[in-house]
Amino acid sequence: MERIGENIWIVEGGNVDFYGFPYPTRSVIIRLPDGGLWIWSPIALTPELKAEVESLGSVKHLISPNKIHYLFLKDWKAAWPEAQLWGPQSTLDKLRKMHGDAEFERSFAGMAPLDQTAPVDWQGALDLVRFTGSVFMDELVFHHVESDTVILADLSENFDCEFIKNNWSKWTHKFAHFWGITVESGGKAPLEWRLSWFNKKQARAAREKVLSWGPRQVIMAHGAWQRENGRAFLEKSLSWI
Repeated sequence: MERIGENIWIVEGGNVDFYGFPYPTRSVIIRLPDGGLWIWSPIALTPELKAEVESLGSVKHLISPNKIHYLFLKDWKAAWPEAQLWGPQSTLDKLRKMHGDAEFERSFAGMAPLDQTAPVDWQGALDLVRFTGSVFMDELVFHHVESDTVILADLSENFDCEFIKNNWSKWTHKFAHFWGITVESGGKAPLEWRLSWFNKKQARAAREKVLSWGPRQVIMAHGAWQRENGRAFLEKSLSWI
């Protein structure tokens, strides 16, 4: 666990398989003004990580930023049953379809959808915008005001050469660059997702809101995150919109 600003930490997890490609995982922990912990894209939960998290405060909120970031929600909810689950409606729909109504109500009890407005408990601490317009997937993007950090899941994937070299097959190296998901190619969303954005007017409005935050730091779920010059990075990574 690494503290990267006032009341914000990142935790690096292991790789998960995504269509045959190893993807690193990363979670963000924010301590809200009321002392409760806000956990974004929870990674695999170990006893050691659970102890570290509990040393920071009480887990109050568990967030799925999009419908493919849900793998470990169930484990975290079981560990902290009083925590509120949040995600876009697309995550709720997917989990209900995967598990059925009865299991959904048991394992993801009370999960609530987020759209364009942050819940009252977060206001002043976290800004929120939902990127829409893709036929494939939407995504919630957050701004932690105190640390001036934007938090994205898959709208930016920013793999460095070292990770690609050590984890992906040799034939995929050029593929990753072509797909736009490397540091050298601008840390963009994967090409197939970008091509699914038929309504870019909605996405442009969301991008302008994110850029207006003018962040110093940018954290994404996969790849090299940005400690400085966050707005400049986002202008490049979201330029396809």
